[in-house]
Amino acid sequence: MASSRKPRSAEVTAAVGRTLEELHGKRILVGLSGGIDSVVLLHALAQREKVTAAHIHHGLSPNADRWARFCRALCKRLEVPLTVRRVRVAKGREGLEAAARAARYAALAKLPFDVLALAHQLDDQAETVLMNLLRGAGPRGARGMPQRASFHGRVLVRPLLDVSREAIGAYAREHRLKWVEDESNASDAFTRSFIRVRIAPLLSERYPRWREALARAARHFGRAEVNASSALRGFLAAQGLRAPSEAKLIEMLKQLTGRGSHTLIAHDGVQLRVYRGDVKIERPIAARAFHPVTWHGERRLALPELGGELRFRRARGEGIDPKWVKLGALHVKLRSGGERLQPDARRPRRTLKNLFQEAGVPPWERERMPLIYRGDDLVWAPGLGIDSRYQSAQTRAGWVPEWRVTC
Repeated sequence: MASSRKPRSAEVTAAVGRTLEELHGKRILVGLSGGIDSVVLLHALAQREKVTAAHIHHGLSPNADRWARFCRALCKRLEVPLTVRRVRVAKGREGLEAAARAARYAALAKLPFDVLALAHQLDDQAETVLMNLLRGAGPRGARGMPQRASFHGRVLVRPLLDVSREAIGAYAREHRLKWVEDESNASDAFTRSFIRVRIAPLLSERYPRWREALARAARHFGRAEVNASSALRGFLAAQGLRAPSEAKLIEMLKQLTGRGSHTLIAHDGVQLRVYRGDVKIERPIAARAFHPVTWHGERRLALPELGGELRFRRARGEGIDPKWVKLGALHVKLRSGGERLQPDARRPRRTLKNLFQEAGVPPWERERMPLIYRGDDLVWAPGLGIDSRYQSAQTRAGWVPEWRVTC
């Protein structure tokens, strides 16, 4: 009885078919190195769609000219227009691999196309995730390579990202395709080839499906990033801010999740900061000198230099004892350092810095917060309360201050 099981090569055809469902009528450019993956991708796409190809000549291998000639011959046989571009690769701090990749993408970006199709496959994805994790990358690095992404205002797709090396090999054999071998793939000099040559065989012995597992984890992290993008868009909209472009949104997420308290992102006239894992919105105002102001019992005290106003309400058994107002001894000033406050008489007096930290007040807000003093004594601080020595008695109506930001 004949087996109904589909050949492994069918995985390539199915993956390319799924990708093409959304790309009909688009100018598709295939990145062609001459290796088995890109040869298979080009062949599978060219059977169903009109495409063009591009080969980037890095000049790093003594076989580079031969690879370019092979790509020309292949494209001529498949009747696919080919562009060959030579690039110069200058080794940077991140190594030769990264420099070659940057040069390659820069050259591709200059070519005419709507969709750039690259031949990264399942093994590449697993190796990328593993490399990123070993480098200590965060969630963004753990998501590996996206199947679809924005690329210089256009679209980048990786149709074979879920297809194994074995399935690609089966497709190549079935269609009697030829390809070139990059000698660097057999060397362990580069990180990726080291993982492929040394680490992958060991992992396969104990975890035969480690590639699929890492690729699945990458998809989970990718979905989490999509959810984070939606959450950030919603947060910005709730603040009345314009939505950023997709590229800026990705960069904002990268900074917001990676740089901690040092994060500072300018967007739509405000600044986004991070404090204790929460995103804070700061509406910057022009720095203006602030001089101490005496409070005489007004219900509102405008402080435009600080971007807001102090409001006061009367409440029995709460607030600042009115006797201090009558004495005209209360002044509004900025902190100078070393202040202490004791909102609860049953607890010891503590530094203003510690109290602000405990209350979760970000450092950048503390320096421009109005404080009420009597001489050198700190009487009140926003969000912290009134020092026990200056609190109103239960039988008297005191003044309860409130700081309102108005700009």
